[in-house]
Amino acid sequence: MLIKESSHDVPTKAGGDMRIFIFHPTVPNYPQAKFSGVVLFSEIYQVTGPVARFARQIASHGFIVAAPSSYHEFVSSEPLAYDVPGTDKGNELKITKEVSAYDEDATLSIDHLLSLPTCNGRIGATGMCLGGHLAYRAALDRRVSAAVCYFATDLHSRTLGKGKCDDSLERVGEIGGELVMIFGKMDNHVPPAGRDLIRKTLTDAGVVYSLYEVAWAQHAFIRDELSKGRYDPAISNICFSMLMEVFNRCLRSDLGPREGGGGEAIGGC
Repeated sequence: MLIKESSHDVPTKAGGDMRIFIFHPTVPNYPQAKFSGVVLFSEIYQVTGPVARFARQIASHGFIVAAPSSYHEFVSSEPLAYDVPGTDKGNELKITKEVSAYDEDATLSIDHLLSLPTCNGRIGATGMCLGGHLAYRAALDRRVSAAVCYFATDLHSRTLGKGKCDDSLERVGEIGGELVMIFGKMDNHVPPAGRDLIRKTLTDAGVVYSLYEVAWAQHAFIRDELSKGRYDPAISNICFSMLMEVFNRCLRSDLGPREGGGGEAIGGC
Protein backbone atom coordinates (compact mmCIF):
# COMPACT_ATOMS: atom_id res chain seq x y z
CA MET A 1 0.00 0.00 0.00
CA LEU A 2 1.25 3.51 -0.78
CA ILE A 3 2.10 5.93 2.04
CA LYS A 4 1.99 9.68 2.57
CA GLU A 5 4.13 11.26 5.28
CA SER A 6 3.57 14.48 7.21
CA SER A 7 4.00 15.92 10.69
CA HIS A 8 1.76 17.76 13.10
CA ASP A 9 2.85 19.93 16.05
CA VAL A 10 0.68 19.71 19.16
CA PRO A 11 0.99 22.04 22.19
CA THR A 12 1.58 20.26 25.49
CA LYS A 13 1.13 21.19 29.12
CA ALA A 14 4.47 19.63 29.98
CA GLY A 15 6.34 22.07 27.77
CA GLY A 16 6.98 22.74 24.11
CA ASP A 17 5.10 21.57 21.05
CA MET A 18 5.24 17.84 20.44
CA ARG A 19 5.87 16.89 16.84
CA ILE A 20 3.90 13.85 15.74
CA PHE A 21 5.18 12.19 12.59
CA ILE A 22 2.31 10.75 10.56
CA PHE A 23 2.65 7.80 8.18
CA HIS A 24 -0.64 7.47 6.33
CA PRO A 25 -1.69 4.70 3.94
CA THR A 26 -3.41 5.76 0.76
CA VAL A 27 -5.46 3.86 -1.80
CA PRO A 28 -5.74 5.50 -5.24
CA ASN A 29 -9.32 6.46 -6.15
CA TYR A 30 -10.56 5.93 -2.59
CA PRO A 31 -10.22 9.37 -0.95
CA GLN A 32 -12.64 8.53 1.87
CA ALA A 33 -10.98 5.27 2.87
CA LYS A 34 -10.74 4.82 6.64
CA PHE A 35 -8.03 3.03 8.57
CA SER A 36 -7.24 2.08 12.15
CA GLY A 37 -4.63 4.12 13.99
CA VAL A 38 -1.43 3.01 15.70
CA VAL A 39 0.70 5.09 18.05
CA LEU A 40 4.37 4.14 17.64
CA PHE A 41 6.60 5.11 20.56
CA SER A 42 10.31 5.38 19.86
CA GLU A 43 13.35 4.25 21.78
CA ILE A 44 15.44 6.81 23.71
CA TYR A 45 16.76 8.31 20.46
CA GLN A 46 13.37 9.69 19.32
CA VAL A 47 12.09 9.05 15.78
CA THR A 48 15.22 7.73 14.09
CA GLY A 49 15.61 6.09 10.69
CA PRO A 50 14.87 2.58 12.05
CA VAL A 51 11.76 3.86 13.85
CA ALA A 52 10.52 5.64 10.72
CA ARG A 53 11.09 2.53 8.61
CA PHE A 54 9.17 0.46 11.16
CA ALA A 55 6.35 3.01 10.95
CA ARG A 56 6.30 2.79 7.15
CA GLN A 57 6.15 -0.99 7.34
CA ILE A 58 3.09 -0.86 9.60
CA ALA A 59 1.42 1.90 7.56
CA SER A 60 1.90 -0.05 4.34
CA HIS A 61 -0.45 -2.70 5.75
CA GLY A 62 -3.26 -0.17 6.12
CA PHE A 63 -2.76 1.57 9.47
CA ILE A 64 -2.32 5.29 10.18
CA VAL A 65 0.84 5.48 12.29
CA ALA A 66 1.53 8.40 14.62
CA ALA A 67 5.07 8.57 16.03
CA PRO A 68 5.48 11.28 18.70
CA SER A 69 8.78 12.95 19.60
CA SER A 70 9.23 11.99 23.23
CA TYR A 71 11.65 14.67 24.41
CA HIS A 72 9.92 17.82 23.14
CA GLU A 73 10.33 19.51 26.53
CA PHE A 74 14.10 19.41 26.22
CA VAL A 75 15.28 19.13 22.60
CA SER A 76 14.01 19.50 19.06
CA SER A 77 12.21 16.74 17.20
CA GLU A 78 15.46 15.70 15.51
CA PRO A 79 16.64 12.21 16.51
CA LEU A 80 19.59 11.63 18.80
CA ALA A 81 22.56 9.81 17.32
CA TYR A 82 23.26 6.13 17.88
CA ASP A 83 26.55 6.89 19.60
CA VAL A 84 27.80 7.31 23.16
CA PRO A 85 26.75 11.00 23.53
CA GLY A 86 23.35 10.24 22.00
CA THR A 87 22.84 7.23 24.25
CA ASP A 88 23.89 9.17 27.34
CA LYS A 89 21.56 12.05 26.45
CA GLY A 90 18.63 9.74 25.77
CA ASN A 91 19.11 7.89 29.04
CA GLU A 92 19.39 11.18 30.91
CA LEU A 93 16.19 12.61 29.43
CA LYS A 94 14.34 9.33 29.99
CA ILE A 95 14.53 9.84 33.75
CA THR A 96 14.28 13.65 33.64
CA LYS A 97 10.84 13.63 32.02
CA GLU A 98 7.82 13.21 34.29
CA VAL A 99 5.78 10.03 33.88
CA SER A 100 2.66 12.21 33.66
CA ALA A 101 4.23 13.95 30.66
CA TYR A 102 4.76 10.62 28.91
CA ASP A 103 1.08 9.89 29.52
CA GLU A 104 0.08 13.28 28.13
CA ASP A 105 2.07 12.52 24.96
CA ALA A 106 0.17 9.25 24.55
CA THR A 107 -3.19 10.91 25.12
CA LEU A 108 -2.45 13.68 22.63
CA SER A 109 -1.24 11.18 20.03
CA ILE A 110 -4.41 9.10 20.40
CA ASP A 111 -6.53 12.26 20.30
CA HIS A 112 -4.84 13.34 17.07
CA LEU A 113 -5.43 9.99 15.39
CA LEU A 114 -9.08 10.01 16.40
CA SER A 115 -9.48 13.56 15.06
CA LEU A 116 -8.52 12.47 11.56
CA PRO A 117 -11.50 11.96 9.23
CA THR A 118 -9.67 8.94 7.78
CA CYS A 119 -9.40 7.14 11.15
CA ASN A 120 -12.06 4.53 11.85
CA GLY A 121 -11.85 5.05 15.61
CA ARG A 122 -9.85 1.95 16.51
CA ILE A 123 -6.44 2.46 18.08
CA GLY A 124 -3.41 0.27 18.76
CA ALA A 125 0.02 1.02 20.18
CA THR A 126 3.51 -0.32 19.77
CA GLY A 127 7.08 0.67 20.46
CA MET A 128 10.58 -0.53 21.13
CA CYS A 129 12.71 -0.28 24.29
CA LEU A 130 11.51 2.89 26.05
CA GLY A 131 8.71 2.85 23.48
CA GLY A 132 7.75 -0.68 24.47
CA HIS A 133 7.14 0.53 28.01
CA LEU A 134 5.25 3.57 26.71
CA ALA A 135 3.08 1.32 24.52
CA TYR A 136 2.20 -0.64 27.67
CA ARG A 137 1.25 2.59 29.42
CA ALA A 138 -0.79 3.66 26.40
CA ALA A 139 -2.77 0.44 26.85
CA LEU A 140 -3.97 1.82 30.20
CA ASP A 141 -6.16 4.07 28.04
CA ARG A 142 -9.31 2.08 27.28
CA ARG A 143 -9.37 3.54 23.76
CA VAL A 144 -6.39 1.29 22.93
CA SER A 145 -7.59 -2.13 21.79
CA ALA A 146 -4.17 -3.78 21.39
CA ALA A 147 -0.54 -3.03 22.17
CA VAL A 148 2.61 -4.77 20.97
CA CYS A 149 5.48 -3.99 23.33
CA TYR A 150 9.02 -4.73 22.19
CA PHE A 151 11.49 -5.06 25.12
CA ALA A 152 9.57 -2.67 27.47
CA THR A 153 12.62 -1.42 29.35
CA ASP A 154 12.21 -0.28 32.96
CA LEU A 155 8.77 -1.90 33.25
CA HIS A 156 9.93 -4.60 35.66
CA SER A 157 12.14 -2.24 37.70
CA ARG A 158 9.62 0.62 37.97
CA THR A 159 12.36 3.12 37.03
CA LEU A 160 10.75 5.14 34.23
CA GLY A 161 10.64 8.92 34.48
CA LYS A 162 11.65 11.49 37.04
CA GLY A 163 12.23 9.91 40.43
CA LYS A 164 12.36 6.43 38.87
CA CYS A 165 9.09 5.44 40.50
CA ASP A 166 6.52 4.77 37.77
CA ASP A 167 3.36 2.84 38.57
CA SER A 168 2.96 0.90 35.33
CA LEU A 169 2.69 -2.57 36.85
CA GLU A 170 0.50 -1.37 39.71
CA ARG A 171 -2.05 -0.07 37.17
CA VAL A 172 -2.23 -3.32 35.21
CA GLY A 173 -5.91 -3.68 36.06
CA GLU A 174 -6.70 -0.69 33.85
CA ILE A 175 -5.67 -2.52 30.67
CA GLY A 176 -8.74 -3.39 28.65
CA GLY A 177 -7.17 -4.49 25.37
CA GLU A 178 -4.83 -7.29 24.36
CA LEU A 179 -1.08 -7.17 24.91
CA VAL A 180 1.81 -8.80 23.10
CA MET A 181 5.10 -8.61 25.02
CA ILE A 182 8.28 -9.47 23.08
CA PHE A 183 11.73 -10.00 24.63
CA GLY A 184 15.02 -11.53 23.67
CA LYS A 185 16.33 -14.11 26.13
CA MET A 186 19.74 -12.42 25.89
CA ASP A 187 18.30 -9.00 26.72
CA ASN A 188 20.39 -7.67 29.62
CA HIS A 189 18.00 -4.71 30.08
CA VAL A 190 15.10 -6.96 31.11
CA PRO A 191 16.60 -10.03 32.85
CA PRO A 192 14.76 -13.35 33.37
CA ALA A 193 13.48 -12.33 36.80
CA GLY A 194 12.06 -9.14 35.29
CA ARG A 195 10.29 -11.04 32.53
CA ASP A 196 8.90 -13.47 35.11
CA LEU A 197 7.56 -10.53 37.16
CA ILE A 198 5.84 -9.04 34.11
CA ARG A 199 4.34 -12.41 33.17
CA LYS A 200 3.02 -13.03 36.71
CA THR A 201 1.61 -9.52 37.01
CA LEU A 202 -0.30 -9.81 33.73
CA THR A 203 -1.52 -13.32 34.57
CA ASP A 204 -2.70 -12.41 38.07
CA ALA A 205 -4.58 -9.38 36.68
CA GLY A 206 -6.36 -11.47 34.05
CA VAL A 207 -4.96 -9.48 31.13
CA VAL A 208 -5.31 -11.10 27.70
CA TYR A 209 -1.67 -11.30 26.63
CA SER A 210 1.05 -13.22 24.83
CA LEU A 211 4.64 -13.07 26.02
CA TYR A 212 7.42 -14.22 23.70
CA GLU A 213 11.03 -14.80 24.74
CA VAL A 214 13.15 -15.37 21.66
CA ALA A 215 16.23 -17.57 22.12
CA TRP A 216 19.52 -15.89 21.13
CA ALA A 217 17.82 -12.54 20.52
CA GLN A 218 19.34 -9.50 22.21
CA HIS A 219 17.97 -6.14 23.27
CA ALA A 220 16.61 -3.99 20.42
CA PHE A 221 16.99 -6.78 17.87
CA ILE A 222 14.44 -5.10 15.54
CA ARG A 223 16.54 -1.94 15.11
CA ASP A 224 17.55 -2.28 11.47
CA GLU A 225 21.00 -0.76 11.69
CA LEU A 226 24.22 -2.29 12.89
CA SER A 227 25.75 0.26 15.24
CA LYS A 228 25.49 -2.20 18.14
CA GLY A 229 25.38 -5.49 16.24
CA ARG A 230 22.01 -6.66 17.56
CA TYR A 231 19.77 -6.57 14.49
CA ASP A 232 18.24 -9.92 13.56
CA PRO A 233 16.12 -9.59 10.38
CA ALA A 234 14.70 -13.12 10.45
CA ILE A 235 13.41 -12.87 14.03
CA SER A 236 12.20 -9.33 13.38
CA ASN A 237 10.08 -10.58 10.49
CA ILE A 238 8.52 -13.27 12.67
CA CYS A 239 7.71 -10.74 15.37
CA PHE A 240 6.23 -8.38 12.80
CA SER A 241 3.87 -11.17 11.79
CA MET A 242 2.76 -11.39 15.43
CA LEU A 243 2.14 -7.65 15.42
CA MET A 244 0.09 -7.86 12.24
CA GLU A 245 -1.97 -10.78 13.58
CA VAL A 246 -3.07 -8.96 16.71
CA PHE A 247 -3.60 -5.60 14.99
CA ASN A 248 -5.61 -7.14 12.16
CA ARG A 249 -7.72 -9.11 14.61
CA CYS A 250 -8.24 -6.43 17.25
CA LEU A 251 -8.28 -3.25 15.18
CA ARG A 252 -9.98 -4.38 11.98
CA SER A 253 -12.50 -6.94 13.20
CA ASP A 254 -15.61 -5.98 15.15
CA LEU A 255 -15.56 -8.72 17.78
CA GLY A 256 -18.24 -7.24 20.02
CA PRO A 257 -17.87 -7.18 23.83
CA ARG A 258 -15.66 -9.78 25.41
CA GLU A 259 -17.37 -12.44 27.53
CA GLY A 260 -15.93 -15.04 29.89
CA GLY A 261 -12.35 -15.96 30.48
CA GLY A 262 -9.59 -17.24 28.24
CA GLY A 263 -11.65 -20.01 26.64
CA GLU A 264 -11.32 -23.77 26.78
CA ALA A 265 -8.66 -25.90 25.17
CA ILE A 266 -9.81 -27.98 22.23
CA GLY A 267 -8.92 -31.63 22.82
CA GLY A 268 -7.91 -34.37 20.42
CA CYS A 269 -5.21 -34.54 17.83
